[in-house]
Amino acid sequence: MNWLFKEEPSHYAFDALVRDKKTVWSGVRNPLAQKHLRSVKKGDRIFYYHTGDEKSVVGIAKALGNAYPDPQDKTGKASVVDVGPVKTLARPV
Repeated sequence: MNWLFKEEPSHYAFDALVRDKKTVWSGVRNPLAQKHLRSVKKGDRIFYYHTGDEKSVVGIAKALGNAYPDPQDKTGKASVVDVGPVKTLARPV
């Protein structure tokens, strides 16, 4: 499955993911977005979209595992997923 994950580059740019090699994709609180996030499976491809002024897909990442309950969410409603970089696009789309 393919997914589009969006992030403000000043908050967590794709270059930061490349540097870190892995991150927990968290902080998603929109109910519809959470519904989709819970469907992410290990190996799914993720198009990493920079919001703000850039407004473009800048890299490809992958889900390193299935989505799982957010350990920081006391309500038990939120999910997170571990994400790793695959490649930086030579030309943002």
